[in-house]
Amino acid sequence: MLYQIGRPGRVARVAIVGALAGGVDPGPDLYELMSRTEARFAFGGETPDTCGMFTGIVQAMGRVAATERTSSGLRLEIEPTGWDFVPSDGDSISVDGCCLTVVGTPTKGGRWRFDAVPETLAKTTVGDRRVGDVVNLEHSATASTFLGGHVVQGHVDGVAVVESVVTSPEWRVRVRPPAELMQYMTPKGSVCVSGVSLTLAAVDPGAGWFEVALIPTTLEKTNLRSLAKGSRVNIEADTLVKTMVHWMRHYAANAAR
Repeated sequence: MLYQIGRPGRVARVAIVGALAGGVDPGPDLYELMSRTEARFAFGGETPDTCGMFTGIVQAMGRVAATERTSSGLRLEIEPTGWDFVPSDGDSISVDGCCLTVVGTPTKGGRWRFDAVPETLAKTTVGDRRVGDVVNLEHSATASTFLGGHVVQGHVDGVAVVESVVTSPEWRVRVRPPAELMQYMTPKGSVCVSGVSLTLAAVDPGAGWFEVALIPTTLEKTNLRSLAKGSRVNIEADTLVKTMVHWMRHYAANAAR
């Protein structure tokens, strides 16, 4: 993994092979270096214009309190539920798996405001949200965050449709993503559905669907319990798989020469 360290104009890159994503502690020296140089995440590099990294472990749910169409897209206001965390202006928050930036610093217990641009509205479910809807929330990870799920960027790859929900003997959801995303779905691999890190319980590349099994904790602490046939959900494929597929497709042949 890469961390991008330092301010623009003096950026150093430190490679950490199999570190956080592999459950390995990078060690105190790296953390000290990051502190001295004002580290920014570089699972994509967090700057004021980009998002941080997430883990797909939902920390709270929120209720959509207001939506307003603006000249730049959509203003979304969310009331978090039972969460003491108070973000600052410019912080990155995963809202149903979509990385959005907090506008202004909310008061404790107050509404969180976000602006979604047309690109976001076109490629995610953010534009579907209505007052009263419940959304999954997670703040961006730090270098010391426990990686309980998997590496999630908050960059939604597409919107999928729920084909079926079975609640017995286990809670199992079948999802049909855009066809081009099936190449990233690996049996027992990871996928992020509406901001929730899940294991792919079944994958049928020919039929174009995958299934996830939801445990009681997920049903209690996320909005996935409300999914029904026809529900639209944000999908982010595993970034490690996407990177591997991209490299194999565009560079592997030349590297083998």
